[in-house]
Amino acid sequence: MPTHDAAFALLRDPRVRQESAARTVGRMARLLRAAARDPELLIRLHDRLLFLLAYPPSERVRRSAERALARIPALVAGLAARGADLSPFDAPEVAGVAGTTIATDFSFDLARWLAARHPGRVAIDWGVPRSEERMRATWPSFLPLLEEEALADANVPYDVWLGAGAGGRTPDAAWLLDRYGRLPFSPPERAERWDALGVSVAWDLGRSRASRTFMRRSGPARFRHEKPLLARRDVSLARVFSEPRLAIRRLSRKEGARVCDMVREATAARYREFYTFTYADPSSVVAARPGRGVEIFLLGVEPARRLPLRSAYGGFVVKNGVPVGYIEGLAFLERLEIGFNLYYAFREGESAWIYAQVMKIHREALGVTSFSIDPYQLGFENEEAIASGAFWFYRKLGFRPTDRGVARLVAREEERLAAEPDYRTPPRLLRRLVTHNLIYEVPGTPSGEWDRFHIRNLGLRVNRRMARRFGGSADAIRAAAVRRVAKALGLRPARLAPIERRAFESFALVLDEIRDLARWTRAERRAVLEILRAKAGAGERRYLRLLQGHARLRAALIALGSPKSRRARPA
Repeated sequence: MPTHDAAFALLRDPRVRQESAARTVGRMARLLRAAARDPELLIRLHDRLLFLLAYPPSERVRRSAERALARIPALVAGLAARGADLSPFDAPEVAGVAGTTIATDFSFDLARWLAARHPGRVAIDWGVPRSEERMRATWPSFLPLLEEEALADANVPYDVWLGAGAGGRTPDAAWLLDRYGRLPFSPPERAERWDALGVSVAWDLGRSRASRTFMRRSGPARFRHEKPLLARRDVSLARVFSEPRLAIRRLSRKEGARVCDMVREATAARYREFYTFTYADPSSVVAARPGRGVEIFLLGVEPARRLPLRSAYGGFVVKNGVPVGYIEGLAFLERLEIGFNLYYAFREGESAWIYAQVMKIHREALGVTSFSIDPYQLGFENEEAIASGAFWFYRKLGFRPTDRGVARLVAREEERLAAEPDYRTPPRLLRRLVTHNLIYEVPGTPSGEWDRFHIRNLGLRVNRRMARRFGGSADAIRAAAVRRVAKALGLRPARLAPIERRAFESFALVLDEIRDLARWTRAERRAVLEILRAKAGAGERRYLRLLQGHARLRAALIALGSPKSRRARPA
């Protein structure tokens, strides 16, 4: 479709789009007419319209793109009525278009949340295979006499039994999720029983504001892109970190809940689910507006769901009211393992500038100074990242290899790139460059102390000691660690609140690796207690700050988490 490709090219080029808003609007109208009979063209146009909302060259173009998007559900319905193949809408990178349905095996907690938030729109997808063995084991507890068939007959119509029990007044998914929520087990056990079912939940998006098509958030004044977009070469991380601090504000619990809801919906509509979003704490949300129509949100995890050592933070980026990407961050001391993903529709935008602002808000909100990129994001067992050249995106921003062998390869490759302007790193070599983390240290902070650290090393030390001294018994090593560490700190665990005790018992496993803990000064040991209480507190920002400020504990933890051999490969 050469004429369509040409039209898309013109919509993509900001310099051409400036020349005439009328021409741009005319191209939209022509493409909409053609897309009415072509699902793949409709998807391309849908995402280009979203891009124009996020990066509008003028207010007229933005309004026209909004009006065009309003027609999308009707166009999808028209395609379905003509018997068109709608499977292209199911691809994760483009899923979430209004008028389509999302069907996947969401976790119990997210499925339950979706069913409550979108009543009548969430149902069981009976066309997908599921575990009848798990139905046989659990469903008789809330469907009387089901065992008459389940224990004796083959081909039991579980959907018919469920429909009878629900009575038609409540959608089967909502009724079933409610019954699982009433099972006499702990929340993790109920979730495990649901997940073992393998049930697929179908979410009919319709014209919902949870769809990619209509999800918007009011925020800072719209920014019009009347000039070419900022490229990676226009961005300096060192300069960004030297600029005035962001105005970071803490949201009210009510506003934080709206953000948590939005990020869960935005993620679920793309067939994705992340722990930090499913269990986000509305009272923890902070936000900043760095400019150019961007707003960035950071979300902590509710206290009962926190990790034993690291602080998990999710993030969400909105550009001119349109969600454009999400963040996953795991902070420990000053080190942040950061994952940032711009949604496909916006990857031609100002990716480097937005990423720099994402790093800046983490630096200022959490006190982190070292940013680590996991090999998977760079391309390790991830061909999409290899194809996109993700490694060079981060390297050209200033990230450096943590492995000496990789560093030597990178130096040679950079020499060749400088000498041969047309040369491109072949995929086979990129795969050798992405076997270890990349790291960036904020200017003015120590370099190299995190190169060999990984949180996994702390856990492996504990498990090796468990095997060596406790016969592989997790209960025995936990009891011994709690007893010894409590004595060293002068603490009575029985006096702790349940959530504080849980935090203490997990951290005690690592503290018990510090052989001279009992000989620390009284002030140092008291400070450790404050850190443990903060881990279970209202938010983990204080926990991180206290941890960063305890010099002796900090040094011990870095040493324990850094293998002595340079051969030890960080994950």
